[in-house]
Amino acid sequence: MTTLPYDSARLAVCARTIAETGRELAERGWTPATSSNFSMRLDDRHAAVTVSGRDKGRLGETDVMVVDFDNAPVATSARPSAETALHTQIYRRFPAIGAVLHTHSRAQSVASRLYAREGVVRFEGWELQKAISGYTTHESVLDLPVFPNTQDMDVLVAQVDAWLDAGKPLHGYLIDGHGIYAWGVDMAETKRHIEAFEFLLNCELDLRRLSP
Repeated sequence: MTTLPYDSARLAVCARTIAETGRELAERGWTPATSSNFSMRLDDRHAAVTVSGRDKGRLGETDVMVVDFDNAPVATSARPSAETALHTQIYRRFPAIGAVLHTHSRAQSVASRLYAREGVVRFEGWELQKAISGYTTHESVLDLPVFPNTQDMDVLVAQVDAWLDAGKPLHGYLIDGHGIYAWGVDMAETKRHIEAFEFLLNCELDLRRLSP
């Protein structure tokens, strides 16, 4: 009998949590056309991640697989999301992080194009900034960077690393013409962060539309 290098009971729990989250986010219209990808940390070497090309509103436990932090599938022939490296990067850089969500809402996608030239969406004065862990007042500045899109994941990983290596706070980011990545210590916090960024982006887009 083959011994798995991860806890299969932990994987089952993560798979159910990811599937439930997928249904919630799909109902909001944030995962159109099988887009988006989700993951949870299994341990200090492995993550549970959605299998490539699956409908995120109809996920089952078999739609979640295991990868190591070098992005290689573990004990499966399934193919992980093409953007798995962006998930494992967060787990390597932040040992306390337990979940990563990537979604494609309309607001996220539009904002990513609108702010691409500036390279960042800056939130100031919004009460809901306090929904992001570490922020305790609206009297703060919360930057959400916008990185250029590319099919080369090594390039995207390098862009995120450069932001972090410069000592800039990072709680999520947009990819131009794409969507958002956000994370948290567990799935509940990660969903809160995604919801907060979605609300804040919609507010900024409304201000742009309503400003003379």
